[in-house]
Formats: sequence, C-alpha cells, structure tokens
Amino acid sequence: MLEFVLVVLASVTALALLGHILVRSGRAFWKFRGKRIVTCPETGRPVGVDVDAAHAAATASLSGPPDLRLKDCTRWPERETCGQECLAQIEAAPEECLVRNILKTWYSSARCVLCGAVIGEIRWTEHRPAFLSIGGTPLAWDDVAPEDLSGVLATHRPICFNCWVAESFRLEHRDLVVEDPRPASPRLAR
Repeated sequence: MLEFVLVVLASVTALALLGHILVRSGRAFWKFRGKRIVTCPETGRPVGVDVDAAHAAATASLSGPPDLRLKDCTRWPERETCGQECLAQIEAAPEECLVRNILKTWYSSARCVLCGAVIGEIRWTEHRPAFLSIGGTPLAWDDVAPEDLSGVLATHRPICFNCWVAESFRLEHRDLVVEDPRPASPRLAR
C-alpha cells in the first residue's frame, strides 16, 4: 500500500512539474512571437525583427528567463553575424516594441478620415484598417516594412477596411469608376 501511495505521489508531483514547465513554455512562446520594431545598436535606425519564439519556449526554465535569439532581422542576411544587442530592448519592453501593439495604440481612438467611422478594436484575423497618404493613396499594413512604420504613422491617416477596398479599387481600375458630380444631398447626409 505504501508503494502505491508513493507512486501516486511521485506521479502527481511529476505531472505538476510538467504542467508548470508547459505553462512557462507557452507563456514564453506567446510573449515573444510576432514582428517587433527595435533600434539597431549599430546604425541607430529602426529595424524589424522576429524573436525565435520556439527557442524561447524551449529554454524557459523553472529558475530563469528564457534564452532569446533572433530568428529574422530586416538587416539580414548581410548582418546576420551581429551580436544581437537589440535583444536587450525586447527584454526590457517586449510589449511596447510589438508591431501589433503599436498599431493597436495608433488606431485605438481613430476614425476613418474618409467616412468618419470609428475604427474601434482591431480584429487581427478579420478586415483590418489601413493607411491613407497625404496624396490620397491607400496603403495596407502588409505593404509597410516594419522599419518604415514610424514614418508611415507620422505621415499617413487611418482609414477603415471598407474605404481601403473602395480607394484601392478606384486606384487600380480608374476606367471602371464613374464619379458622381452632384454634391451630396443634405437629406441623405444625415
């Protein structure tokens, strides 16, 4: 009977330890996944980087932080042998340099400059808002390199997904678009 109790106790302890390790690994993976923008220590300019989230998860131990290394950088492959000193910025503020959090903050109280609709909460897997240049050119997120994002945020205005689709269509298919020369009716503008 004592042997059975010891086996059960050892099994429960092993499962609890395994569960704890899996939770720490999962947290490390979710914390360090995604494109980030950091300042390159060598050039002093913004660069887009990806942390190796799988490696961070695999090295998340019970006693210390996960080991971080880059999986990709916009300065690679030319500078792939750099010392990866930029990782200190990610360790210090992992959420603040994450591209999706930068965009979430920028759009948090934004309205579409074309239709006036509140952009609201961004659903990352659905229709995403976009940018509109001063010249009126629509620009999707995927068309912006991470290292250029701060410049785009400073010079472009937010537009909703529907306006991005309409403006992109107008730009790509000018021959199919007919402009209504009449001013909007005050009755319809309510």
